[in-house]
Amino acid sequence: MSIRFEKVSHTYSANTPFAYAALKNIDLDIEEGKMTAIIGATGSGKTTLVQHLNALLLPTSGKITILDRTIEASVQPKKLKSLRKDVGLVFQFPEYQLFEETILKDIIFGPKNFGVSEEEATQKAIEALRVVDLDDSYLSKSPLDLSGGQKRRVAIAGILAMDPKVLVLDEPTAGLDPQGAKQMMELFKRLNKEFNKTVLIVTHDMEHVLNYCDEVVVVKDGEIYCKEDVKTFFTRSNLLTELNILPPAVIQMKNLLSQRGIEIDEDCFSVDELAKAISKKVKNHE
Repeated sequence: MSIRFEKVSHTYSANTPFAYAALKNIDLDIEEGKMTAIIGATGSGKTTLVQHLNALLLPTSGKITILDRTIEASVQPKKLKSLRKDVGLVFQFPEYQLFEETILKDIIFGPKNFGVSEEEATQKAIEALRVVDLDDSYLSKSPLDLSGGQKRRVAIAGILAMDPKVLVLDEPTAGLDPQGAKQMMELFKRLNKEFNKTVLIVTHDMEHVLNYCDEVVVVKDGEIYCKEDVKTFFTRSNLLTELNILPPAVIQMKNLLSQRGIEIDEDCFSVDELAKAISKKVKNHE
């Protein structure tokens, strides 16, 4: 396992009248090499959870093992610089983090901060831009000249230039149009499959969870409610109802068909598979 939470709790403003327990006794294993969705209602503790992964927040109690490092409550953490290189955290609306006058300066800021020479950092910036489907011509541009989607790609390139082993994304498609959101999710899937990045995505979009992720972790009231592979999760209609989760469109269609006496195989999870299954049912009925 690349990431393990053991009895982790986090309390904001501890030992004050404003104390708030955001995480409560969390036990969680996240597998290396997978694309994992972190879901739950607003205020459930999702963002608090992922901010522990590179020690932006420290546990009030419990222990976290991340790659070969351990972060334990009441123990001053070590190797934080290398941890933050290996675990890249992309905040919601990461384009707001762009601050340099050119894209090149913005992307090389991280690598240079970790001791990479300017020449090597520039090469890493070029490679990172290509990964996010932007060419070298963007290096001399100002972030102010870019569209919202391009700014987000540049911000992600800045993280990728540090070559993290784990990529943590907090609502990465927020504010994007459907086409932009699809392109962004395709990018993350490619980073997972082609570049062997462990990817964690905090999201409310169940279509993205079904179509791109391997596993899903549900956070509810600061606790881990369940962790399952994605396909099993979306076959549990009672659980989805209990969590007030609107299933992806293909699951909704299967449920409607089932209500009308047309049973579709549980392993059917894509529009193409659903269309073929319906066509087969129609032909058999004829």
